[in-house]
This record gives sequence, C-alpha cells and structure tokens, in this order.
Amino acid sequence: MTISSWDEFPVHQSPDWIRNVSTSDRNFYDRNYFCLHGSSGELFAIFGMGQYPNLGVQDAFCCVRRGDEHHVVRGSRPLTDRMDMSVGPMRIEVIVPLQKVRFIVEPSEHTIAMDVTWDAAIRAIEEPNQFIRQEGRVVFNTQRFAQLGRWEGTLSVGGEDYAVTPDRWGGARDRSWGIRPVGEPEGDGIRQGVNVMSGMWNYFPMMFDDHAVLYMNNERDDGHRRLVEARRVWADGRPDEDLGRPEHDHTFESGTRVLTHSTITFPEAGIQIDCQPLLVNFVSVGTGYGMDADWRHGMYQGPDLVVQGKVLSVESEVKPIGQYGVVDHVARYSYDGNVGYGLYEHGFFGPFHRYGLTDAAAVAP
Repeated sequence: MTISSWDEFPVHQSPDWIRNVSTSDRNFYDRNYFCLHGSSGELFAIFGMGQYPNLGVQDAFCCVRRGDEHHVVRGSRPLTDRMDMSVGPMRIEVIVPLQKVRFIVEPSEHTIAMDVTWDAAIRAIEEPNQFIRQEGRVVFNTQRFAQLGRWEGTLSVGGEDYAVTPDRWGGARDRSWGIRPVGEPEGDGIRQGVNVMSGMWNYFPMMFDDHAVLYMNNERDDGHRRLVEARRVWADGRPDEDLGRPEHDHTFESGTRVLTHSTITFPEAGIQIDCQPLLVNFVSVGTGYGMDADWRHGMYQGPDLVVQGKVLSVESEVKPIGQYGVVDHVARYSYDGNVGYGLYEHGFFGPFHRYGLTDAAAVAP
C-alpha cells in the first residue's frame, strides 16, 4: 500500500506518495533520538525510533544505564503508514510540534516501562548539514535539528520506579533524516578498510538556567574538521551567538577510548567550559547503532513484529566493545558561574594520534 494518512496533508516534497522518498538510496532514514537524566549519575536513559522507507522497516529502542546494568528494550516491524509512530510497546506522540513530545514504553515482560513527556526549554536549533563522500559515493548527507528541555512522567527500570519531574529531569533530543549507513552491512568494495566517519566525534549540547551551548566537532586524524558547531542559544529568544572556532582538551580513562573529563574553549568568545561526565551509557550496544551483528537500525527482522529485551553487565559485557562506538554520558558543565547538565557524546573511530590512539584498536595510554 502506497497511499497513507500523511497524503491527506500538504507535506509532499516530490510527485510521489509520502510513503516513497525522493531518493532510491537504500540508506535513507528518518529518526528520533532522546535522552533523559536526573542531572546526576543516578541513571541515564536513551531512546529513539527510526523509519527506513527504502528498506521497508521501522524500529525503536530504549536503553537505560543504572549501576552496572545495561537495560535494553528494542522492537522492529515492517514499515506501513509513516504516520504510525509505534513499534510494539514503544510509541511517540507529538503533542505540540517542536515543543511537547511524549514517549511511551508500555509495561511488558521486559525490564523497562516509561511514560514521559518532553517540554522544550529552547527553540529547535537547525544544525549544519553533514555531508561525507568516500571514493565517489555519498555515505552521509543528513539534516538535523536539536533541542534541550525537561521531562515529566514515570520510569520503571528493573522493578524500581522513578518519578520524573521537570525540576531536575532534563535531556536533549534531535530529529535527523537523510543518508547514512543503515540496515544489513553492504560490501565495502573500494572502501574496504575505510571508516565511514573517521577521527573524533564530539557532540555536547548543554543546558544552563537561561541558555544552552551547543558544541559539535567531527575532526579527522589530520586535524581537518568536517563538521563544526559552536553556538549559544538564549531561552528568552535573544539572537543566537556564534562562539567561533572551538578547541578541545580531553582526558581518557587509561586503557580505554572513554573520556573522563574535557575542557572546551571558545577563544573568540572568551569562554572556557569544564565538562565532567557523571554516568556513561554505551548506546552502541544492543540498540542498533552498529555493534550488534543481529540488530542494526533498519535491519529486516522478518514479516512480523519482533520485540526483545536484554540486561547486560556494563563492565564485563558492554564496555569492552561499546567504547569503540558512539559513547554517551550525562555530564555536568560549568563556566563563569553557570552550572548546567546535558549530553556528553563522543566517539573515536580509527586512529587519532593527538590523544595517543595510533590505530583502530589502540586505547589511551
């Protein structure tokens, strides 16, 4: 079926039905990402949902780090109506576009249940387009908006209930779409042995009392920066401030690729931010971000709904492999008397000699 409920609305971007996107690239995706934290190291929840129209798949996940426990609920089904934002027990409800969004994980035999509503603290921020071409093929061409806000509702993890209140439960979200590697692995061909996104990835959206700071940097081993953002956004609607070229100074946990502290400096703006991670969530494990051979975003899991749950040990089962993917933390940020919290996301892919990572397997000394 190609006609769907979306076709009732004036949102068409091509002469085709909304179910069919304007590119035939198999790697087209359209995804939500959310994170939730208590402004502390108590727990850190990450959850999302994606559609992959050219693969015919829709999937979702919720992942919570608590103590040494890595809890995951994940689901996948064939994509039907693109307006149906549900996968098994998980669903998204847009209450007020760009302001209020609800994410639900219905109680089940698995270890996570959640019903939380997001309320934006700042406007949605249009982030720079990410474009990477390798050996003639476009492997990344994505658009994204980001936002910081507060959560309210309930969360249950492993039988323990948490009241999520906006006085301390915050987080970040983004909506991204476009081209990036998804689904079953493809043959590398001429790109054999080449990392799709090499070098260092930093993404630190920070929420303070009356403003947010967004820092993003994809830097290759040779120092070239493919994607950079450095912006201060005021909650009262004042014009955004471009903070200029950012500089980074990272400290690693010895023997790993996991950061334990960072200082991010914006020399042109005279700002230096102290970044202290509080709790790490190795989101690449179990959720579809590439570290599991049997479960990747957009991977076909069969003609029927599939829902799975996992509980893993962070130190013994998750960290050894998760440190080589995208690593998310909740962090405390401070500068010039301002104290805030937010997402502290990093990844080091392949060598990055500045920090002693001499090859794709190397860890910090």
